[in-house]
Amino acid sequence: MPLQAEVGRTALSAELQVRAVRAAAAMLSRRRSLAGLLATTTALLAGCSSNSSVFSNSNFFSTSPPPPAASPPPGAGTTIGAGQVKVALILPLSAGGNAGLAGQAMRNAAEMALDEFKSSDVQLLVKDDAGNPDAARGAAQQALDEGAAIVLGPLFAQSVSLVGQVTRARNVPVIAFSTDANVASSGVYLLSFLPESDVQRIVQYATSTGKHSYAALVPENPYGTVVEAAFRQDVARRGGQVVALEHYPHDRAGMANPVRTVAQSASRAEALFIPDGGDAVPDVVQALVADGVNTKRIQLLGTGLWDDPRIFSTAALDGACYAAPDAAGYRSFSTRYRNRYHQDPVRTATLAYDAVALVAALVKTQPDPVQRFSPQTLTNPSGFTGTDGLFRFRPDGTNERGLAVLRVAPSGPQVASPAPHSFGASGI
Repeated sequence: MPLQAEVGRTALSAELQVRAVRAAAAMLSRRRSLAGLLATTTALLAGCSSNSSVFSNSNFFSTSPPPPAASPPPGAGTTIGAGQVKVALILPLSAGGNAGLAGQAMRNAAEMALDEFKSSDVQLLVKDDAGNPDAARGAAQQALDEGAAIVLGPLFAQSVSLVGQVTRARNVPVIAFSTDANVASSGVYLLSFLPESDVQRIVQYATSTGKHSYAALVPENPYGTVVEAAFRQDVARRGGQVVALEHYPHDRAGMANPVRTVAQSASRAEALFIPDGGDAVPDVVQALVADGVNTKRIQLLGTGLWDDPRIFSTAALDGACYAAPDAAGYRSFSTRYRNRYHQDPVRTATLAYDAVALVAALVKTQPDPVQRFSPQTLTNPSGFTGTDGLFRFRPDGTNERGLAVLRVAPSGPQVASPAPHSFGASGI
């Protein structure tokens, strides 16, 4: 059912601390916007057998929750829109620091999506959980009592878990924004930027270019833990071998020994995976070069955290490849958001935009309220296309995204392998 539009676990439960913010900035150009949401009803309805096009990664990873915030008063919330189908939107609007900034930007993006969707029959029940899991549970309960047919949000993993307990008892689905796949389940779907998608795509690409032996330098943080597990699994699944893998802390002195160990094994590897952001990867690569690694002989690989000017300005990274969405959608979204709100959006804003766009499109194309948000509809294997390209929900609640592979060049990223336009029978 095509809906045409322009338009990471347990340890990752609070995705917005200092290192996470750096990771988000590193990915600013990475995610594309579900821009121009459903320009016409005809376009929206066209081609039911193709992938649904309504929307579609800044990973926020941290080992601790956001700064403590008091629960909002009971009943706190507003509405957006006047449609007949009520949709809950739970965000950390009054949370401190970056969490609150993200919440406000996501609320703006949701409003923008609803305004850009013509003749939407949706009313958003906006609820503030202040980044507090118990408040998120209460907000979900209140929204269901008010008639919400689906819940969008919350943002943090602990809150998603509690909201899922409430909604499961009422058979109401959730589309949440956490990057912690541990909180996904049947009926609790994650519309977020999961690092596993990056790893799957870059390993698939490397294998397709004849690479079968890999080395890796992985950061000592929760993001690194998740990415390492996915990397080992995907390499093995494709018949490859990890010949060396070391972990490094985020300081130059601490990097020295793990980098030296991998450098000594580099001659046995065809590709070297460094899943970190622009604040660390240049230092890692310079240390590799100092230890004798020829970065032109070995294929350097990364994740979407590489979408950072510091990567492109590092000469030793020229020709390296990483997985990320195509950029056009996010540029369009950012321009429209900036014109409307006179400020730049946070990277997670597209998640709220895409979620609202998806719901609005399903309301328009699925008149049967029983089928509208059913598992069969939400896990349509053809998927949807949105801000950041192709994506689909898996039955277990995680998502799969159609990513491009980009090559590092001084002038910016160049497409090495385009993002797919459809999903294969067993994935991309």
